[in-house]
Amino acid sequence: MSWSNYEKAIEIIEQNQEESDFVGKRSVSLIEKAETTLGLKFSKIYRHFLINFGAGDFGSEEVYGVIDDDFINSSVPDAIWYTIKQRKNTGLPENYLIIYATGMGELFCLDFNKLNRENEPAVVSINLGKKFSEQSIELIADDFGDFLLEIFQEELENIQEELE
Repeated sequence: MSWSNYEKAIEIIEQNQEESDFVGKRSVSLIEKAETTLGLKFSKIYRHFLINFGAGDFGSEEVYGVIDDDFINSSVPDAIWYTIKQRKNTGLPENYLIIYATGMGELFCLDFNKLNRENEPAVVSINLGKKFSEQSIELIADDFGDFLLEIFQEELENIQEELE
């Protein structure tokens, strides 16, 4: 279901352009530089998202990705910069890539140590206010496609409710 849910999330973006604000297509060489910088190999779904959308938001839901190749002097929604920053400042383990923030101290990450049958990393929740040895890591979604579809569907419902 991973890829099909990802495609459904993309359909939501395409059918609601007025609610979408993404940085746009990113080059494969930029994605590869990001992978090398983090020491991770991105999965098929997340890589497709980065190449086609980069990073950005749908409504109020901001998804982190790749902006440009300055991974040191950047800001949110640059997943590479933010992950490097948190590795340095909080000891974020290297198997995590931060892709989303709830705004209440909770971060959602791709966990490259928890891969499904399609080799897609699970989306997990971490709290930077606690030591990693003391927190329970919560599973949010089986993969990025499931996660993206869930947050975009919820946001679309919120937008539609506001219009009524």
